[in-house]
Amino acid sequence: MRLCVLDLDGSVAAQPPLLARVAAGMACHADLRDLAPRLRLAASRSAIRAFLERLEQVMDSGPGPEVIFYGSGDFHHLTAAFLLRRKMPVTVIHLDNHPDWVTFPATFNCGAWVNRALENANVAKVITIGPCSDDLAWPQLKGANLAAIAARRLEVYPWRHPPSRLVPALPRPKGLPAVGHRLHWHTVGGAAWTGFVADLSRRIPTRDVWITIDKDVFAPDEVVTNWDQGEMRLAHAMALVREVAERHAIIGVDVCGDYSPPRLGDPWRRVLAFLDRSCRPLVTQPHEALNADANAQLLRLFDDVLA
Repeated sequence: MRLCVLDLDGSVAAQPPLLARVAAGMACHADLRDLAPRLRLAASRSAIRAFLERLEQVMDSGPGPEVIFYGSGDFHHLTAAFLLRRKMPVTVIHLDNHPDWVTFPATFNCGAWVNRALENANVAKVITIGPCSDDLAWPQLKGANLAAIAARRLEVYPWRHPPSRLVPALPRPKGLPAVGHRLHWHTVGGAAWTGFVADLSRRIPTRDVWITIDKDVFAPDEVVTNWDQGEMRLAHAMALVREVAERHAIIGVDVCGDYSPPRLGDPWRRVLAFLDRSCRPLVTQPHEALNADANAQLLRLFDDVLA
């Protein structure tokens, strides 16, 4: 595998498991903190182009899957940028406590990046797994891309969530799998997980798979993030990666969700933070060792299944 550590916010660059790989020449490292103010929470298309230009300068273009660690989930929309570099059809497996599916504004931002990915002709489908958040409640009012669900290009499998109520007076796309005025979810938490993972392959229409992991999908005793967190365990995600690797070619993985103090230098990003997340301006519990340990476990997994 080709491992790269992107330093956007200081959260991963100092972690011993990743530092050791960089020092041993087993990973590339890029200091991109100068770009971070233009990328955090939302990015213009010019900022994305600048990011991709810098990425091409540091990423090894050799064979094997890419594995990218890049800090806070505030940068999760960079997944859509990583996918712009893919030239073959790919299915995206998206582990997250949030669906990241809003249709407005139509920019690269952490609440809407799934739609930027779906605009990519090489992305056959996005499969979102693990949300518990309130983002799934009243989806029409929150700008959810229900048309992509109706078209079967987006599938969402919450860890747990009651049926989402639909507004009768608002239009809904033809083919949306709703019963009356409710959208019923196939939840995958608890005892349902093993069967869901075993059956996942039939939902993946391509040979190639890209996996994106926002660690806010995990319970707070395993990681600490900038966002409200879900209930999945690391062991669940690792079992899923192993199963996918058995049946498909994992061409890339990106991992975000490490906590960093949110430095929001302009009013627009402050408004986004206020509207779109349970913001944590200060974390008092120790988080560096917890997050580094989670990344070390993921690294060992990737060494095993992506070698």
